[in-house]
Amino acid sequence: MMDSFSQQALVSMLVHIFVFGITFWALQAIQLDKLLKKNRVAQARLLFILLTIAIGSSVSRFLLDYYLWSQQLPAFFQ
Repeated sequence: MMDSFSQQALVSMLVHIFVFGITFWALQAIQLDKLLKKNRVAQARLLFILLTIAIGSSVSRFLLDYYLWSQQLPAFFQ
């Protein structure tokens, strides 16, 4: 039983990291420097990181929930 929790924790961590990476890469296509004030580099980077975490967490949580639901679905038909 502990192996199942360990595997689930590992999969969750890997999915979060993978989705954060994809989100960070995708957000680089946006030119935030045109929206932000000049000489606010540290604040712009922090905003970029927070956006990555917010979007990445939502997407990875959706993917993990969907995976969990797909694992539980066969029990519905028994």
